[in-house]
Amino acid sequence: MKLYAISDLHLRHPENHQALAALAPRPDDWLIVGGDVGETLADMDLMLRTLTARFRQVVWVPGNHELWSMPSEQPPLRGEARYLRMVDLCHRYGALTPEDPYPRWPGDGPHRVLVPMFLGYDYTFRPDTVPVEKALEWAWEDDLMCTDEVLLNPEPYPTRQAWCHARVERTRARLERLPAGCSTVLINHYPLRYEHVRLPRIPRFSIWCGTRLTEDWHTRYRAEVVVTGHLHMPATLWRDGVRFEEVSLGYPQQWRHRGGLERCLREVLPGPEKSA
Repeated sequence: MKLYAISDLHLRHPENHQALAALAPRPDDWLIVGGDVGETLADMDLMLRTLTARFRQVVWVPGNHELWSMPSEQPPLRGEARYLRMVDLCHRYGALTPEDPYPRWPGDGPHRVLVPMFLGYDYTFRPDTVPVEKALEWAWEDDLMCTDEVLLNPEPYPTRQAWCHARVERTRARLERLPAGCSTVLINHYPLRYEHVRLPRIPRFSIWCGTRLTEDWHTRYRAEVVVTGHLHMPATLWRDGVRFEEVSLGYPQQWRHRGGLERCLREVLPGPEKSA
């Protein structure tokens, strides 16, 4: 029994849609879907219908694309209401979400708890010399603007930062209640540490990539593995003895050379041997 992960399926791209359809069943294994499935409820429904039929259990966390209020969907759902509609859709297919009790991993090994999280970002992944109120201006100097600024509505929260901080506090409280003897697999769309946002072509895009409030969560909450996406730069990194897996598929031009979705699935558990 294995735990796999993939994120950033971006199903509005026909090649990604075809790759999902061709994915082989793994009926004994679990799958983490780490956000950015697509922009519409139809994309979510397709993902859930396909993957819950091919894996024993699917665990989903939202990315930013799922939370966009698309003009093509009428009436458009915004903010938390949109997120909760996605959660309801997951529940119809038996998929787990950040709103569910954290499941214990049923595979071999020590007591592990899977922790799907929805945390958002607060523009703090930036140099200390850039004040938070200047973060957007700093990104604009490099001609960068995230579509979230137009389509990701934080209702009922006044700002995306406020929504992020509310989600962080809620998740922190749940993590504090975990049994002391268990290890965790922390699952979030965005990286938990600023140092892991490696975007050589667009470094200032980092402000839309997470929050510094989670910098120490991998040690504080006894993570064995941290699973994230968003960057479209798959990698295995180690920090403080903890394995960090970036598991993005990405856009077709980013994954074709890697051999398709089948080869892009990342094994989280048991996973590779610890780096020397």
